[in-house]
Amino acid sequence: MIDLEKLEKISSHYGNPYKETHFAKYSYIKEILNNFQEGKEVSSAGRIIAKREHGKSSFAHISDASGKIQIYLRKDTLKDSYELFKELDIGDIVGIEGSFFKTKTGEPTIMVKRMVLLSKSLRPLPEKWHGLKDVEIRYRRRYLDLISNPEARDVFWKRSLIVSFIRDFFQKRNYIEVETPMLQSIPGGASGAPFVTHHNSLDIDVYLRIAPELYLKRLLVGGFDKVFEINRNFRNEGISVRHSPEFTMLEAYCAYENYEYMMRICEDLLSSLVKRLYNSFTIEYQGKKIDFTPPWPKVSFSSLFKKEFDVNPDDSQGKVLEKVCGKLNLSSDELSRTQIINITEELIEKHYPVDKPAFVIDFFSWTAPLAKSKKDTSYILERFELFIAGMEVANSYSELNDPVEQRKRLSEQLKVEEELPRKIDEDFLESLEHGMPPAAGLGIGIDRLIMLLLNQSSIRDVILFPLLKPHDAKD
Repeated sequence: MIDLEKLEKISSHYGNPYKETHFAKYSYIKEILNNFQEGKEVSSAGRIIAKREHGKSSFAHISDASGKIQIYLRKDTLKDSYELFKELDIGDIVGIEGSFFKTKTGEPTIMVKRMVLLSKSLRPLPEKWHGLKDVEIRYRRRYLDLISNPEARDVFWKRSLIVSFIRDFFQKRNYIEVETPMLQSIPGGASGAPFVTHHNSLDIDVYLRIAPELYLKRLLVGGFDKVFEINRNFRNEGISVRHSPEFTMLEAYCAYENYEYMMRICEDLLSSLVKRLYNSFTIEYQGKKIDFTPPWPKVSFSSLFKKEFDVNPDDSQGKVLEKVCGKLNLSSDELSRTQIINITEELIEKHYPVDKPAFVIDFFSWTAPLAKSKKDTSYILERFELFIAGMEVANSYSELNDPVEQRKRLSEQLKVEEELPRKIDEDFLESLEHGMPPAAGLGIGIDRLIMLLLNQSSIRDVILFPLLKPHDAKD
């Protein structure tokens, strides 16, 4: 319910409550509190989340993204502004100037000497400030979630810190950050159903990228030895607690290195990140303790599938699908190459302890058409996937730089991947024909990683505005 009567009353007595265009808020509330000094002059601004009137004086709390602070107001100091304060509601935004003191209970408080109404809230806050519990509303109206749930604010504050740490990690190792196209005429670099739209000026269909890989490899051809991108990718697939159709990835590439180098980079990055967050190598995720202390164990994909499904690396993709489908009682059209990889998550949890991150290695050659095979066998790739708490978080391989073999692999992929447009990226192959150095690539799912590090059960809890079906949409 919109309170227009209160808006009219305040406007008629005190002027337009939205007229202010500036207030000198020099720092977050948390920073102000951390630098408390008795009698120090301070200014702050925030949303009123509680108020207690005592005749000619009042206490209140205001909050911002970093925390809350108590303020104390007196009629003999503020005069007309005090009468305005009495008319204000929980949810209104004010700016205040005053000096620090501590109450009898020892709480740091600002003695307000000037108060300015910066914005009038026309709707009440959810559940009288007891927190927003409805999950659907939390996702659909994230702004209310951020106002009423300090835990949600903390997640997204830490998300920003995590992404900054990752960026700094690679820049310190002389990687340069780049940007590659989000609209692509041919989606590639990964498996997945793309989103399609139409470019009016060019009169062509284009796709939201499913991965930046093929463009980043073009940069290796162009002479950039170390590149990375923190990017948004889009895959027109299912939604679950682990999957979002729009998600954030890190992709990094290093010339003249292989997947074993990227294994060390991945281990160093994530262990140092955990140490920075918690001053420990151990975290808890959904009741499980996970120890990030290096080194991490290595698990053979080939051995897992041999043990579970009696398949061998030199078996054809069709034969593997047949055996796996027979064991799982599925029809062949219910199991894609990507889903074969996803089964690995269940096998890891079934056969190995999940108290440490684990590198899964020795993948069959047909599972990644852009990866290089091992020197001693064409059936096994120089590739790893990183699993944490049974969840796939990272993918890496030594990059295939043989243009003839790459064309063959991509042609074979088109025969079995129904989700992809039936077209090979000839420009990418032409770039390889100019010569790409041996290289290693690494991809990390940022959203999943943040889920794990911040102990969140759903990927939507770490995405500010997850896509939801509109209220008026019909099933």
